[in-house]
Amino acid sequence: IQKLCDRVASSTLLDDRRDAVRALKSLSKKYRLEVGIQAMEHLIHVLQTDRSDSEIIGYALDTLYNVISNDLEEEEQEENLPKQVDELGSQFTEIFIKQQENVTLLLTLVEEFDFHVRWPGVKLLTSLLKQQGPQVQQIILVSPMGVSRLMDLLADSREVIRNDGVLLLQQLTKSNAAIQKIVAFENAFERLLDIITEEGNSDGGIVVEDCLLLLQNLLKNNNSNQNFFKEGSYIQRMKPWFEVGDDNCGWSAQKVTNLHLMLQLVRVLVSPTNPPGATSSCQKAMFHCGLLQQLCTILMATGVPADILTETINTVSEVIRGCQINQDYFASVNAPSNPPRPAIVVLLMSMVNERQPFVLRCAVLYCFQCFLYKNQKGQGEIVSTLLPSTIDATGNSVSAGQLLCGGLFSTDSLSNWCAAVALAHALQENATLKEQLLRVQLATSIGNPPVSLLQQCTNILSQGSKVQTRVGLLMLLCTWLSNCSIAVTHFLHNPANVPFLTGQIAENLGEEEQLVQGLCALLLGISIYYNDNSLENYRKEKLKQLIEKRIGRENFIEKLGFISKHELYSRAAQKPQPSFSSPDHMMFDHEFTKLVKELEGVISKAIYKSSEEDKKEEEVKKTLEQHDNIVTHYKKVIREQDQELEELKQQVNTLKCQNEQLQATVTQQVSQIQQHKDQYNLLKVQLGKDNQHHNSHSETFQMNGIQLEEVSKLKEELEEWKNKHELLQGQLREKDSVIEKLKSSQLEMGTTEQSSQTSKSSGSELNNEIQKELETLRSQIQLQSTEISKLQSENQKLQLMNAAADPVLGDCGATAAKNPEVEGRLLQEVKELKNEVKALSEEKASLKQHLDSSNSTVAILQDQKSKLQQEVAESKKEQDDLLVLLADQDQKLSALKNKLKELGEPVEDEDDIESGDQADEDEDGEEEEQD
Repeated sequence: IQKLCDRVASSTLLDDRRDAVRALKSLSKKYRLEVGIQAMEHLIHVLQTDRSDSEIIGYALDTLYNVISNDLEEEEQEENLPKQVDELGSQFTEIFIKQQENVTLLLTLVEEFDFHVRWPGVKLLTSLLKQQGPQVQQIILVSPMGVSRLMDLLADSREVIRNDGVLLLQQLTKSNAAIQKIVAFENAFERLLDIITEEGNSDGGIVVEDCLLLLQNLLKNNNSNQNFFKEGSYIQRMKPWFEVGDDNCGWSAQKVTNLHLMLQLVRVLVSPTNPPGATSSCQKAMFHCGLLQQLCTILMATGVPADILTETINTVSEVIRGCQINQDYFASVNAPSNPPRPAIVVLLMSMVNERQPFVLRCAVLYCFQCFLYKNQKGQGEIVSTLLPSTIDATGNSVSAGQLLCGGLFSTDSLSNWCAAVALAHALQENATLKEQLLRVQLATSIGNPPVSLLQQCTNILSQGSKVQTRVGLLMLLCTWLSNCSIAVTHFLHNPANVPFLTGQIAENLGEEEQLVQGLCALLLGISIYYNDNSLENYRKEKLKQLIEKRIGRENFIEKLGFISKHELYSRAAQKPQPSFSSPDHMMFDHEFTKLVKELEGVISKAIYKSSEEDKKEEEVKKTLEQHDNIVTHYKKVIREQDQELEELKQQVNTLKCQNEQLQATVTQQVSQIQQHKDQYNLLKVQLGKDNQHHNSHSETFQMNGIQLEEVSKLKEELEEWKNKHELLQGQLREKDSVIEKLKSSQLEMGTTEQSSQTSKSSGSELNNEIQKELETLRSQIQLQSTEISKLQSENQKLQLMNAAADPVLGDCGATAAKNPEVEGRLLQEVKELKNEVKALSEEKASLKQHLDSSNSTVAILQDQKSKLQQEVAESKKEQDDLLVLLADQDQKLSALKNKLKELGEPVEDEDDIESGDQADEDEDGEEEEQD
């Protein structure tokens, strides 16, 4: 091994190194420790440096796998102890992952497509995860795209690598929520479900089992992934898994395993430990896609193996637990028997049958509990089968209630316990049913009067049956009496009950009986706490005195504490499903443990309370009840007011909508009116009729009513008058020609002087007649022409008004617009407006130019101002500096003067100097003036 390691380390030829690594691989299985210690470092170096040669990389990976893996052959497992093997693999893994780069390098090699590199790389990484899971998970999590690289293995076309990739992801996703989420969001659900379908669902091989285990890892206790699975509609894809045929004989072991895992996967999604909202949505999805119906088919099928049937019952239980729609469906399921029986009845028959397997009976009890969980309708149906009015007198069919009563009083203690717990669940948190169950009467034997169910339970208790039977009956009685004063009164009415309980509690019995003593103490405590003092002999105070005398308060509290201290109580409190290793351990129910927690404290307080405190408490209770009644009344009033308010809101909304519609209509009409006004104003400007504003305004509104027919009538009348006018003109022309002829003939006749008097008179008469006729004709023509002109003007006016008021009468408006005078006036106005616009634009341009020049001037002035301000600041600074210098000089001068005075030299006073300075200044001023 040492020589081979040296060859790997020092050989320059690749072939030599490859042969050496191959030799190490062949030795690594038998001499695992030696190869691991001496060769690991060299093998890692090969992985880093010889990436180009896939063969040497494959040998190196296989060698490392043999060193690290604990999957030894049978012979080697016999020679070595498994514990030592485990430790060896773990130690080598620790050495390998000490350098995180080694794991990152391995992830890179797994990406290689070459089979001789990828497959051993996958196996080695799987082995590392098995040995040091959390550490390797953390390294992969922080490496870039680490998980995504491994997800690509599921898409590999080579089944060996794909299958080993599934095993690798199983190890990678164990107990690491962060990696589980990444894997899920890398489309793992889709790929795994595709593989399961390809392999044949439940009929598939071990690959299906591996995929199901990986799905469990991804979904168990991971709310995010469960929600993603539901939202992705993957629940619907689970339905084909549970399609079983009529012939269910001879299932293979692999199919049983696969179906078992599939059922467990369904349970993971609807587990009672999940958040209620998530569980409820999954339950509804399972109902809507038909998965629940498929499970019920398996439940009622024949030939299904016992363990699959048990797991199916447990799965159905959790799918229907607390979900009303699923519970209602389950209640409607019938077994394929003749006559058909409800599935619940068939299951209860198995539960109370002592020949059935224990685990199956536990599963049926769990199913019944889940069916009744938060299901008051189902509870009522079960209890109603016990009531006298609903019992089938013929006895042809067995009801659920009859089966429970039969189990409650059978000789098998396990049946007693299961029936008691099942009946207790039918009464859970339902005071109405607790009162109704008091009406149940049982016929014990022929000739004897019937006995109430409550009385029969206490009778069996006092007969000293098995511990399991008594525990079951006591749990039923505690559940029945809790929060039901009428049931407490019925229980206390039997004079034998209280002495029996006090006797049981007071005795010093063995460990087995301590549990019964504790439950008896609880039952007596419930009888005190929920006592309404209706029985004089068994009032609260008297029962407390009895405990004080017969048992002692401290002893009573100690016995009460036996329940919660019991080991089986702690186990039952953990989860709702009854899971017991053997029938003897079947003592407590999960829901009952909740009741004990709730009542233990209040009963202890109630025992120590005095009668005065009890009275005060009762008064407080009454006050609270009154307060609750008032609150209920006000809630009712508020609810009614809320309804009225909602109705009023709806009315307001409808009125608002109507108002908005009306507002829109009004706005539209206003805009139309405004449009008409604008048209009218435009027409008024065009026609220049400012003085007739009011009249034309009224005419405009009148014109709105004129129809096309009236206009056409006026046109026809106008045409008639024109025709008449032309006819008269023609007649006038004929008359004129006649007159001309007559005039000419008259002139000819006037030349002859020999005309007779008679002819003159006749001619003058004729002339007079013609003149008269001519005058009348002319007057008629004038009248007609004036009337025609009047009609023409009226027609024009009508046409113009109608064109402005109604778009339909466009012809008239067009004729009015063609008026040459109006067109000329409009053109003139347009020209004037254009001239004004031009003048204004020129003025605007000049103003803009002026503004630009003023802006530039302002900018120049601002620059000058800033420069001046800067100069002033500099001069101020210089002045300050000069003042400082002068102050220094003054100090120096005064110091020198003092020295001169000390030396005895004459020194001029400051006043003399100042006067001298002043005189000098005056002289300078005079010189400047002369200049």
